[in-house]
Amino acid sequence: MFLLVLMTLALLLVGPVWMLASGVIVTDAHWSTLDRSSSGLAPPPEHSADAVIQVYAAHTYNWRGAFGVHPWIAIKEEGASHYHIYQVMSWRRPTVVAAEDMPDRAWYGNTPSLLADYRGEDAAALIPVIEEAITRYPSAERYQIWPGPNSNTFVAWVAREVEGFDVTLPVTAVGKDYLFDSLFAPVPSGTGYQLSLGGMVGLLVALEEGIEINLLGLAIGIDIKHPALKLPGVGRLGMPANVLGNGPFEKQ
Repeated sequence: MFLLVLMTLALLLVGPVWMLASGVIVTDAHWSTLDRSSSGLAPPPEHSADAVIQVYAAHTYNWRGAFGVHPWIAIKEEGASHYHIYQVMSWRRPTVVAAEDMPDRAWYGNTPSLLADYRGEDAAALIPVIEEAITRYPSAERYQIWPGPNSNTFVAWVAREVEGFDVTLPVTAVGKDYLFDSLFAPVPSGTGYQLSLGGMVGLLVALEEGIEINLLGLAIGIDIKHPALKLPGVGRLGMPANVLGNGPFEKQ
């Protein structure tokens, strides 16, 4: 039993340790000096009048980025000249923060990945429903980095609440499996279901996410639709995940 515990911990921690040892995660720079520029994934408001909803995630700042990502929802209404960004911040109360900002900027040195992309009429119909759901987020006064509720819990919860707003969160989105008072729920992509005990132990089976096993808040899995091995810290080894929605980045 002791050997099994050691092997499990080694499997969970090898990815984060490699991320730190390889220098992929910057730990020796002040946040104010790190890149916050655009990644070029969002349509500039001056070039597109269409409504846009995009979901991004990037490795978190400092050593925490070796374990997980920070996600956010970017929304531009039809004809608007700016984006609104919705995300959860650990140091803010309420934790849910809404602000006009650049939608696709790097998260303190870490380039974001696009997780979902909705445009045009589909986006316009979803925007008021998403914004209403955000006002009902059940943990606006509480934040817990591990196993949740945190910023990943927030985006996963909104995706589950809003029909048609499907998001495939990465295996490194620690906290996405925190289900509050539930043990069983649809996955954020809407293509399967998951069982989770307080975000600490669980099983997820879905068409988009594949199969994931959650141990101590960290997940290991395999994606069959877009073949890849999914590991804590490292993320995907294989094909990239599907970008859900109806935008130009969507794959099948």
